Amino acid sequence: MPGTGDPSAPVLSPADLEVIAIEAASEGAWVIRAAAGDLGTVRTKSTRTDPVTSLDIASERAIRAVIERRTPNATVLGEEDGMVAGSSDVGWVVDPVDGTVNLTYDLPVMSVSVAATLDGRVVAGSVVDVLRGDVFSAFRHGGARRGGRAISASAVDDLADSLIGTGFAYTPDDRAAEAVYLQRVLPAARDIRCFGSAALNLCWVACGRLDGFYQRNMQYWDHAAGALVAAEAGARLEWPTAANGHLMVASGPAIHDALRRLVS
Repeated sequence: MPGTGDPSAPVLSPADLEVIAIEAASEGAWVIRAAAGDLGTVRTKSTRTDPVTSLDIASERAIRAVIERRTPNATVLGEEDGMVAGSSDVGWVVDPVDGTVNLTYDLPVMSVSVAATLDGRVVAGSVVDVLRGDVFSAFRHGGARRGGRAISASAVDDLADSLIGTGFAYTPDDRAAEAVYLQRVLPAARDIRCFGSAALNLCWVACGRLDGFYQRNMQYWDHAAGALVAAEAGARLEWPTAANGHLMVASGPAIHDALRRLVS
């Protein structure tokens, strides 16, 4: 995200920004847990299957309060409240609830994702598993951690022995196309899981709970922090671009090419 390089702003390293990302994401997770299932108002956004709740908004505002206190004048891009441009070179990308559908169904898989950027490049981030309590984090060239302890991606070397995660878009046409890829991957892998939180899927690749993950058409806030955690844990990634049909693939290095061929 752009900034004007405010000379009065404190100089923060990627390691510093990881600490702030953990604090902000943890605050958002606390807001969700403290609500004890009281979602408040529920409405939809892009399609009738894309919900947003009052908790999404409350979590994002709590995260922004931490960010504003710790990094004044930073730019913040949030899923619910959009972009607020700042004057410093620090930026933030916030997903206050990744897994809102799960939240509305009282299913126990959801996360809060906060990524930090310097001059537009993601350099640190944290993903907090709201109910399980895992705190994933990383900073660029500094490795990845769960609860402060180093993690690493799967070393499995055969797709047939691999547990693969995926996720689905909200529109019927996109889902029809995704069904084609699912039919290719499912017979070739040990099994497939769809948990409903892309950020957590990426962090589970980072710690070896999943051997691989693929999904198309994610938003920036869905993967900004989780993808950094996976990459710093040694996973191999293909990043979403217009040229590859907005596909992300993250996996242990040895199975990456085989998985990529199936979902291309």
